[in-house]
Order: sequence, then C-alpha cells, then structure tokens
Amino acid sequence: MPETPAPLTTGAVDAVLAWYEQSARELPWRLPEAGAWGILVSEIMLQQTPVVRVLPRWIDWMARWPSPADLAAAPTAEVLRAWDRLGYPRRALRLQDCARAIVRDHDGVVPHGEDALRALPGIGEYTAAAVTAFAHHDRAVVADTNVRRVIARAVQGDPLPARSSTAAERSRIAAAVPEDVPRSVRWNQAVMELGALVCTARSPRCEQCPLAAHSCAWVAAGKPAPQPGARRTQAFAGTDREMRGLIMAQLREHGAVAVTALDALDPTDPARVARCLASLLVDGLAVREDGRVRLP
Repeated sequence: MPETPAPLTTGAVDAVLAWYEQSARELPWRLPEAGAWGILVSEIMLQQTPVVRVLPRWIDWMARWPSPADLAAAPTAEVLRAWDRLGYPRRALRLQDCARAIVRDHDGVVPHGEDALRALPGIGEYTAAAVTAFAHHDRAVVADTNVRRVIARAVQGDPLPARSSTAAERSRIAAAVPEDVPRSVRWNQAVMELGALVCTARSPRCEQCPLAAHSCAWVAAGKPAPQPGARRTQAFAGTDREMRGLIMAQLREHGAVAVTALDALDPTDPARVARCLASLLVDGLAVREDGRVRLP
C-alpha cells in the first residue's frame, strides 16, 4: 500500500497563520462592515475571476444593492449591465435569484449553516463553506483552487492538484483545518491567501513561503514538474464563449438589437452567432421580441 502522507504539523499551521497576519491583503469584503451579504457577493464574483477585476465591481455593486432586498427588487437588465464582463453572466442571474430566496425564505438575512446556504440558488459546496467560515465564523472546510494547490504540494508532494477533486484530497484538506473554531477561520483565510500570493500555479515563491521550513513535501521531492497535459489552457478567441460575450456586450450597450444586426459579429459564421444567441435565450440572459433581442 502507498505510504500515507504526513499531515501538516501544528508548527506548520502556526507559521501560515503568522505569515497571514503580516501579509494579508486589505480587501473590503474582509472588513466587519461587509457583513454576510457582502461576503457572499464577493465569493460569487471571485469564482474564476481575479481580485483586481472584482474589487471595483464589488464596491459599485454593494453601493447600489447593499442588502439582498435591494438586489431582489432590482430590474434584471440593470443587474446584467452592472455585472458587465465579470465572468459568466449567468452568475449574476443566480445571485439575484439567491437574493430573492433570502428575502422570501429568510426575512432578508443570509442564513446560517451550510445546508441552509446550499439550498439557496447558485450556492454550491465551496461558497456555502466560505460564507460559513468568513461571514458566520464557524468551522468549515473551505477548498478553492488555491487551497487545493497548497495542500497538494505541502502534504502530498504533487506539483498541482488533480483536475477533479477526490475523496482522498478532501480528507487531506479537512485534516489540515484546526479543530479550534477561531483558529479554523483564520486558517481558511490564510491558506487561501498563501495560494493566491505565494504558492501560485506557475511561479511559486517558495523562498517566501512559511511552509518552506516545515517540510513541504513538494520542495522535499525536488519540485517535480507537472505531468504533460496537467495544465489546461483554454482558448478563448473564436469560441462560443467569446461570441456569447460579444452579444451580451451589444445588449448592454444598446438595450435592444435587431437579430439580423448580430450577424455582423461574425460574418464568416452566422450559424455560430445563431447558436450562441439561442443559448443566451435558453439561459434567460436575453429575450427575443419581434425580430429584436434585449436584456430580460
């Protein structure tokens, strides 16, 4: 049987927490006044989107819709315009659906408990755990891409985590979370920040890592390179995702656009335009009326 990797020591956890106290970025959703709603909004926005892009959008969003009730009552077209190019626009729809459910089922207050959070539209395992830890200060196992990478390297000795999470990986991540509740909250914050700033995917700064002196398994193994094909680089130009974004940009700018005018977005492949428009209609991101398309 393969040898079970040693868990992180108390000293290693202490080192990461001490590093975080000195190195954590000052982000508005980390302030107490952000509240559970502000933290939930930040977690939805930060999915596959860097902080530098999220920061100004989050500030504007919270100024316009500081509570679930505010977002629930907003016109959907206005919500989509405010979301702009911040990743998949379906997330904006799900966030508004989430706000409406909070108002309808929880008196406008973000509910406590991972089960209650996961019952909200658009809230999955990760977001429920993050809100539980960062907003409600309860113990939870928060496992985003950054956490997965730190644990894969420090505990398992792998250069990158597997593409899909496994039960063994989830067990390793859970084992690293301290039992003490306040300490567990700080650990989740710290290890995420470590992955974002130091233990990065392409250019890790191992000389700055607090785990360097605590037997990081990947460093001890000589920093083996990822297996060929382990890193995925997704093309964007020419994809349906790009075309969907172009159509949405037209709708945000003009309000309503003639269906025939959209063909100009790709005169060489009108079928691609039609296919992407159809997908936006199905997703509820656009509405077709009398030969024109508009935001819902």
